[in-house]
Amino acid sequence: MNCIERCAGGAYLRGGKINKAEAPDPVSREKTMAYRIFRAHEGSSSSGSEKKDSKLHITFDALISHDITYVSIIQTARASGLEKFPVPYVMTNCHNSLCAVGGTINEDDHAFGLSAAKKYGGIYVPANQAVIHQFAREKLAGCGKMILGSDSHTRYGCFGTMGVGEGGGEIVKQLLRNTWDAEPPQVVLIWVEGKVPHGIGPHDAALALVKETFPDGFVKNKILEFCGPGIAGLSMDFRAGIDVMTTETGCLSSIWITDDVVQKFYENIGRPEEYRPLSPDDGAYYDSVITMDLGKLESMIALPFHPSNAFTVHELQADPERILRETEESCNRSLKGAELKLMNCLGADGKIRCDQGVIVGCAGGMYENIAEAAAILHGKSVGNGYFDLSVYPSSMPVNLAVMKDGYAETLLEAGTVMKPCFCGPCFGAGDTPANNTLSIRHSTRNFANREGSRPANGQIAAVALMDARSIAATAANGGVLTAATDIDYDFEPAEYIYRDPMYEKRCYFGFGKADPSVELRFGPNITDWPEMPVPEKDLLVRLCAVIDDAVTTTDELIPSGETSSYRSNPRALAEFALSRRVPEYAGLSKAVRALEENREKGEVGEELQAALDAFGADPSVTSVGSCIYANRPGDGSAREQAASCQKVLGGFANICREYATKRYRSNCINWGIFPFTTQDDVSSLAEGDWVYIPDLVSGVLAGNEVFSAKFLSGGVIRELELRISGLSVEEKQILADGCLMNYYAAALK
Repeated sequence: MNCIERCAGGAYLRGGKINKAEAPDPVSREKTMAYRIFRAHEGSSSSGSEKKDSKLHITFDALISHDITYVSIIQTARASGLEKFPVPYVMTNCHNSLCAVGGTINEDDHAFGLSAAKKYGGIYVPANQAVIHQFAREKLAGCGKMILGSDSHTRYGCFGTMGVGEGGGEIVKQLLRNTWDAEPPQVVLIWVEGKVPHGIGPHDAALALVKETFPDGFVKNKILEFCGPGIAGLSMDFRAGIDVMTTETGCLSSIWITDDVVQKFYENIGRPEEYRPLSPDDGAYYDSVITMDLGKLESMIALPFHPSNAFTVHELQADPERILRETEESCNRSLKGAELKLMNCLGADGKIRCDQGVIVGCAGGMYENIAEAAAILHGKSVGNGYFDLSVYPSSMPVNLAVMKDGYAETLLEAGTVMKPCFCGPCFGAGDTPANNTLSIRHSTRNFANREGSRPANGQIAAVALMDARSIAATAANGGVLTAATDIDYDFEPAEYIYRDPMYEKRCYFGFGKADPSVELRFGPNITDWPEMPVPEKDLLVRLCAVIDDAVTTTDELIPSGETSSYRSNPRALAEFALSRRVPEYAGLSKAVRALEENREKGEVGEELQAALDAFGADPSVTSVGSCIYANRPGDGSAREQAASCQKVLGGFANICREYATKRYRSNCINWGIFPFTTQDDVSSLAEGDWVYIPDLVSGVLAGNEVFSAKFLSGGVIRELELRISGLSVEEKQILADGCLMNYYAAALK
């Protein structure tokens, strides 16, 4: 597969041509679309002082969250002095829509969200009206704007909008009129050329891009800037399907040139004023270049457990036994309690059989994906075997259009099930497949257990990512894996006419209408955050999880699916932390928390005293907490609970080689988890070992980035160099105060 080519060196874009550069040029980087948008959104630092460092200090035009995150965000902001929302803040209800899960819990959260929108002046989107990112595309995006969302797939670059996905703490900062602070990122030029072959969809392009960029972190925490002649031939839905998946490359955000296709989109949705032309200035400098030749794209499939584990469908069909067996072995190295048997999917005839197909969410549930899937299935049958197909439109306007234009009818006649606007299958809250079966999905992720399986109970299934076109082709072939490029079909899409009368009738548009007299509606599962401890001068942490996987996802740190119902109850949710990867973690961490609670009362037991004595530590100035070691934690979701659960359980630190994403590291900081990295040999580290870091708080406040620590393992004390680099003034104080909430509370006193 050679549709993607990388060039690590810098380059200038002059006269529509790429010219290699001999040295970095930060001045000419300012000519990129990304930096022009950054500069238009810069203000003073989060501390309120004028900018005195090299970081970006950004104020966003709008904010967006869904019902897994907005309750904890508002609870944190309330405790920090929130009076009203300063910018449009949209709360969608597209994740916790299955109210049978947890009794009244989810609908209690929805009632809380509506009451918060009325009280603080927000925008509320009821359940099944739209998935979070489709609503943002339709109602928030605008050329040159910036949107911050508490979901990692906050990507609206092809609409001329820079979207950033972060944890809830960063949303709280914006609600309290503070800034998002980040190191100025590098910008990568994605040069698009060629024409898309028949049968190829946006997921094919996206998976090819993820395969070539994620494994070695080529674009990690950078901005992807899409330019080139190939973009003109792409519809808005095709562009959006690639753009939303840039999250899986590890990049920070994305931005695309805009043209008449984008202009027509804004005219169609009734917001023509939001369009303006965007393109880089001549001579813009890029830190690296990726060329995407659309004409060389092939039908793709990403096997478990990552979107980057991608192959062409033809590659897999040519050598299925080797590829499936290698994937199976790789997956099973990280599983506990169940064994994945992908070879079960391979028939005696050498063909791969799938048991389920799903087209869903911000990546799959768009108009053109559904329309072309219907064209492929026209006059055909999904069949009455094990394979079934579900389609979830991304919003009610999309749903209305596919019904009006006859595509829903075609799919229903073929045996497809049309479902509501809901993100559930993307994270394990809907369409959980049978044990040891393969589900093919046009969705964003295929991490372990995101489809809802529970390895601890012996239940395991797997998701492979595919484009809606190849999913429909597979459905038409009775579940036998089939590339859409290998079948004959005609497709001439109807013109998508956007209509949203249901939004006007069902959504609450309350920005600028805050009413302090409104009482928030609480349910029994909605609880305040527990008191967060403030670290002492020194820190002693016990390793309660040591994970040697190459990457640890946020789904492993705090599982998705059924746990979502408890995200308004910090203590109940914390019980699920690492439950599918290190099941003993929560119990071990709580035991350490108990040691700290006793220490605070002056009761230092024998076990803790022995550890303190080994390091010569003073219990009166040494906080005690739990710690996680992982090589590269935090890939995937923006969910802050991956860090807050650690804190609730008594966590004070993480140690790793590097953080997979900025957003997870930011979440750790905002919840008072010291984000250490180390390059020392830690092969001897084991669960139960103690790590001692003297003079930590004063060192952080003084700007130290290197800390001399010691760890006790197997009765032997060893030296350990730990690092925390690049902290802003505010981040240093947040860590010293114990978490973002404590930081704001201190300012209110």
